[in-house]
Amino acid sequence: MPDTSPRLELPYLMPSQAQKHVTHNEALQRLDTLVQMAVLQLEATIPPALPEAGDGYALGHGTAGAWVGQDDTIAIWNGTAWIFYPPAEGWLLWDHATASLRVRTEGAWKRPHMETDNLEGLGVGIGSDSVNRLAVSSPASLFSHDGDGHQLKVNKSATAGTASIVFQS
Repeated sequence: MPDTSPRLELPYLMPSQAQKHVTHNEALQRLDTLVQMAVLQLEATIPPALPEAGDGYALGHGTAGAWVGQDDTIAIWNGTAWIFYPPAEGWLLWDHATASLRVRTEGAWKRPHMETDNLEGLGVGIGSDSVNRLAVSSPASLFSHDGDGHQLKVNKSATAGTASIVFQS
């Protein structure tokens, strides 16, 4: 039997093992870090001066100080020292700095692809809001045909309402 679990590398308690509580506590610490993982910053390279227990960072390249040589790992301050975990493909984490979910894909922390039907808003290159539920900031936009032609339609909710296209700067 191996000494650790295959996915999270949790240490197993072994027969005739001394100080089983140490191994058990190490496994709990890994679970506390890796399950529902959250970090304060992605691509961090310099450790904070006064970290608090449980503070986590997804490290970038060119790490320095206490993180030197730990590029592309997850760094967690346990209250007395930094513990480093190499991320695995498919891991999820919450990035507090951008308030966004990230997934480990192709060696990087990327935003996951989400369902796009019936969205409350969509921003492309800019944020949407309650008035501009579709917002696009781009040097160009393309609406192409699917057949012989293309129509741009603007509906109004009532006869007395207004439907218009406004060109403004």
